[in-house]
Amino acid sequence: MRYPEELIEEVRSRNDIVDVISGYVKLKKSGSNYFGLCPFHNEKSGSFSVSPVKQMYYCFGCGAGGNVITFIMEYENYSFMEAVKFLADRVGIELPEVEESAEDRRNRDIKSQLLEINKLAAVYFFHQLKSQNGSVAMNYLKKRELSDETIQRFGLGYSSMYSDDLYKYMKSKGYKDDILKETGLFTYDGNKVTDKFWNRVMFPIMDMNNRVIGFGGRVMGDGKPKYLNSPETKLFDKSRNLYGLNFARTSRKPNIIICEGYMDVISLHQAGFNQAVASLGTALTPGQASLMKRYTDQVLITYDSDGAGVKAALRAIPILKESGLTTKVINMKPYKDPDEFIKGMGAEAFQERINNAQNSFMYEIEALEKNFDLQDPESKTKFFTEVSKKIVEFQEELERNNYIEAVASKYMISMDALRKMVGNYGNKIGLVKENVKPVTPSSKKEKEDGTSQAQKILLTWLSQDLSLFPKVAKFVTPDDFVEEPFHEVAVKLYAQLEEGRLNPASIISTFDNEEEQRKVASIFSRELAEELSDMERARALNQTVQKIKKNSLDVRSRNVTDMSELQKIIKEQKEIQNIQIHL
Repeated sequence: MRYPEELIEEVRSRNDIVDVISGYVKLKKSGSNYFGLCPFHNEKSGSFSVSPVKQMYYCFGCGAGGNVITFIMEYENYSFMEAVKFLADRVGIELPEVEESAEDRRNRDIKSQLLEINKLAAVYFFHQLKSQNGSVAMNYLKKRELSDETIQRFGLGYSSMYSDDLYKYMKSKGYKDDILKETGLFTYDGNKVTDKFWNRVMFPIMDMNNRVIGFGGRVMGDGKPKYLNSPETKLFDKSRNLYGLNFARTSRKPNIIICEGYMDVISLHQAGFNQAVASLGTALTPGQASLMKRYTDQVLITYDSDGAGVKAALRAIPILKESGLTTKVINMKPYKDPDEFIKGMGAEAFQERINNAQNSFMYEIEALEKNFDLQDPESKTKFFTEVSKKIVEFQEELERNNYIEAVASKYMISMDALRKMVGNYGNKIGLVKENVKPVTPSSKKEKEDGTSQAQKILLTWLSQDLSLFPKVAKFVTPDDFVEEPFHEVAVKLYAQLEEGRLNPASIISTFDNEEEQRKVASIFSRELAEELSDMERARALNQTVQKIKKNSLDVRSRNVTDMSELQKIIKEQKEIQNIQIHL
């Protein structure tokens, strides 16, 4: 059972979508809409659109779309009811107690059981570490110079060298295989079940509320892989979580330090740098950057100083910048990572490295320099051409000038010459880049037949030009939209337009299915060609209306049993060509 539609609409309307999404995604205004990097897939150009007028969002890259409730559901991994409650609490609306649907109750029960099992597993691993069987893991942690307090604070543990210990333990507690399969803690191969983690030091991964949502494991010995993470589950999405953020978010430090591994985070916390976090066995994602943006404006990168670490830093910098985060890079040399640095030089030296962290742009330039021979005039010119291309990406003239000055000073070249090179390149592309909405690649679009496309286009047309409604409604009714979700959208859209209003976001709220919400959002988000003349637009509109009407009558004729009704349909079919809507 859902909350009453009127109450859902009040919650949705009181939560401005631009205001809510701005807390997760850095948005820039372009025309009447806002654009940013989509938090639901990796991208370099901002194809994520938010409409304050329609109170909805849509990604032209991956097709994610909906209203403010849909966004919270997708981003926070909430059910519909959980998202409504979250938004209601945000604006101070008190919700009545309602009976949950069987599906909502089932999902809530599954999540609750998964949290229960993960907590039990974490306690089990912790006790294993403290037992004689865990001595190999305890010795490893002590060699890494971790204190008992740190081990307990992070809930570190050990998974037995026997590959079914945890499974037997969970079965002894009465858990059935149908729920254990959902945890990601076990591997099912026919009738054989084994622990996913065995003979490993265990790192529980916690969410913001200190609940265990997954695990990482470091193998003891020469087994492969060296580090293993939980798979994606109903609780665990590694692209939207960060190891250690449950502690770092309450830090009073003015920044967040992003590391590569668990031990880096733990070592830094033990040394007093409790603002350290790590991505979870994956390249940094926009979702993780947005997560950090909630708690800080500055991120310090401390990835490994080897080639792979440099590449990871270069990938992370633009993602962090697009989320509105000031970014610097900490120099770890001569050590490989923060853990080794802390052990070798101590906390004071690390703080000094923080104080002298390098501007991320200059770090990118130094990395770029390695691809060129600056002793060769031709190669040197190519280097500064590439530098100019990067400088021109700054939209503010003052910022461009500051970086021109910094680069010219570092490489001892004429500031005027570099400025001229930047200007020449900028003139070729336009110094200030405009936000251009990317076109969805055809490979990502659903293949739609002509009639489906026509129904979708007409609904889009009606939502974009309200003056068309009385003209179209003479010939096409909601019943002529014979496919779902187009029929249901048409019923609701016609009802709104008959009242002289348009509220796409409220229509989206009536769909529970995420895929349907995406389809409905795409209807209201697509752009129709504006360069058509009035005559061309009228022709296109009439062809669309005729196609929908013909398809509707064809469907009716196949199902009719009454002769008089059939004759009526035949008459209407003959009149289709006479439909003429004038703009």
